[in-house]
Amino acid sequence: MKRVYNFSAGPSMLPLPVLEKAASEMLDYNGSGMSVMEMSHRSPVYDAIIKDAEAKLRTLMNIPDNYKVLFLQGGASTQFAAVPLNLMNKNGKADYILSGQFSTKAYKEALKYGDAAVAASSKDDNFAFVPATTRESFRPDADYVHVCFNNTIYGTKFPYIPDTGDIPLVADMSSCIISEPVDVSKFGLIYAGAQKNMAPAGLTVVIVREDLIGHARPTTPAMLDYQLMADNGSMYNTPPCYCIYIAKLVYEWILSLGGLEAMKALNMKKASLLYDYLDSQDYYIAPVKKESRSMMNVTFVTGDAELDKKFAKEAAEAGLQNLKGHRSVGGMRASIYNAMPYEGVECLVAFMKKFAAENPKE
Repeated sequence: MKRVYNFSAGPSMLPLPVLEKAASEMLDYNGSGMSVMEMSHRSPVYDAIIKDAEAKLRTLMNIPDNYKVLFLQGGASTQFAAVPLNLMNKNGKADYILSGQFSTKAYKEALKYGDAAVAASSKDDNFAFVPATTRESFRPDADYVHVCFNNTIYGTKFPYIPDTGDIPLVADMSSCIISEPVDVSKFGLIYAGAQKNMAPAGLTVVIVREDLIGHARPTTPAMLDYQLMADNGSMYNTPPCYCIYIAKLVYEWILSLGGLEAMKALNMKKASLLYDYLDSQDYYIAPVKKESRSMMNVTFVTGDAELDKKFAKEAAEAGLQNLKGHRSVGGMRASIYNAMPYEGVECLVAFMKKFAAENPKE
């Protein structure tokens, strides 16, 4: 069996032990005589799976008891509308920090539902850094402040948790959730598409403080109403059953490694290897300011569009897949999520050195 190193920004690679465990249970889960793909979400067997998934995520992230965990569908992009529909209902205002494409999309969606304002932005510098904020950056009567904590496309991450005072902080953590410890109590709501660090595409996790639910506007679609979803244990309709099962296995895998502190150490080791090489040479350019660098998504360019294309093509042929940068940015992007082994980054750095030696710039 030949497996490549998949540097895709999402859907991304899954831990090999998780895939092997899922394969072993594909035809007969826990003596049920059927696959998780086949069983009713109302069955006692599946009820145990979804409850265990939530319990393990709560343990992994140390989620306080006054937060609900919801397993939903529609991707993080659906939450761009769900958040204002549920939360922008006290004063009809929300502040957004624009640090990349997805925070900008979330802001534009919120404009449909109320007075959304830009509190800070790094757009003028092509989102090469995360803008700094203070409590004074936000309107005191805003219903919430929204951030995208890790910016997949541009390779940046918030190096701080914004101080919003009593204003609930909402964070899209799609591309960095469960990559390191985070103080959930500092946030009113965290949401994440699962296809980068948690599970296959199809699952969205929402972690929301209980006092923030139950205030959805009357026109909120049932599928976007946090209170309705919480009251029904994420089973108002058929949930993404198999994705939740895989997420459970991923949580178990991280816990077996020692939890999020151990996961952070492994991720820092991988990121340091790649960034240290980038900083040691001048063939490749890392456009992100050092204080805003992402541990999950590393972007770099040669400065020559044709060389960039050649790099991505030859890297794929060498078993280093999906290194082409996002179409809006260009260059290369190495997404080194939890499941990427250290050896994969070692192979990437070795290829980068070889490519530079064989393709001198004019």
